[in-house]
Order: sequence, then C-alpha cells, then structure tokens
Amino acid sequence: MCWNRFAPPLRNEPAVTDISLRLSLQPVLAGDFEDMLALRIDAMRPSLERVGRFDLARSRERLSAGFLPQYMQHILLDGARVGFFTIKPEGDTALRFDHLYLRSNASGQGIGSWVLLQVLSQARERGLAVRLTALKESDSNRFYLRHGFVLQGEEGVDLHYEWPVTESAT
Repeated sequence: MCWNRFAPPLRNEPAVTDISLRLSLQPVLAGDFEDMLALRIDAMRPSLERVGRFDLARSRERLSAGFLPQYMQHILLDGARVGFFTIKPEGDTALRFDHLYLRSNASGQGIGSWVLLQVLSQARERGLAVRLTALKESDSNRFYLRHGFVLQGEEGVDLHYEWPVTESAT
C-alpha cells in the first residue's frame, strides 16, 4: 500500500471544525523541496531559536535527509499550500510521523488536528502504533499529548512519543 494516500476520516469521526471542509491533501513532488524548506523554516524558527538551535544550513540538511516525496503530503487550505507532513512505515508495527509543519499564519485553526485524525484513523485500521519526535521547547508537545501520544523518552533537545494503537484518536 502506498502511504502517501489518505482515505477520508471514518464516518463516525467527528468533524474537527468547519475548516475541515476547506482542507485537502496533495502529493509532494521532487521539485517541491525549496518551497517546503521555506515553509519548514517559517514553522520551526521560533522553537529552534528558543533552544538556540536555529541554523539555515542545518534546516536544509534536516529536511533534505528526510525528503521522501513518496511518503509526504502537502496540506492545502482553500487550494493553497499551508503545510506538509510525512508518514512512513517503521518496521511492521508502527508508522513514523515526521515533518508536520504549518505556516505560522495557519496554526491554531484545527489544521494539524485534521491531519492527525486522518493519520491516526489509518493507523488504527491497520493496527499500527504511531511514533514521532518533537523539539523539547516546541508548542507541539501539548498538541501531541492532547491527541493521546505518550512520552517514551528524550534525547538532547528531542522528545520521543508514541501513540499506541489501542488509544482513540480524539
């Protein structure tokens, strides 16, 4: 199965907000890298500056190392790209959720929740856990905890989380 295609939310899943009707996903192409890098910098700069780790060259290097278009999706709001994410297999029992980035002016609208509910619904259907890593000083930590992720450990400035398949996507 190709992991860069996501089914619509299950019918019994509640709508996140009315904004969900304005959202869609679009496959990432190899030529999208520079636009995605600019978006990643916009999304990550404040958190990275808080921990003294913002560096343009490192931002390029990090995205380049994880740039796997076959597992990536653009997030569109009213047809305009406002973010992207990566979801890829991690062994036989889990998915790795990487690079959920939203433009700074798009955050706080329910877009991340909409994406995450789709990912968790698919993981639940397949009986797979979802793992991710977040920056210690990032506001995303509260977001992931609120959606049922459990802290598994930390390493340097990173926190490692897992969403066990038995949890519900709320």
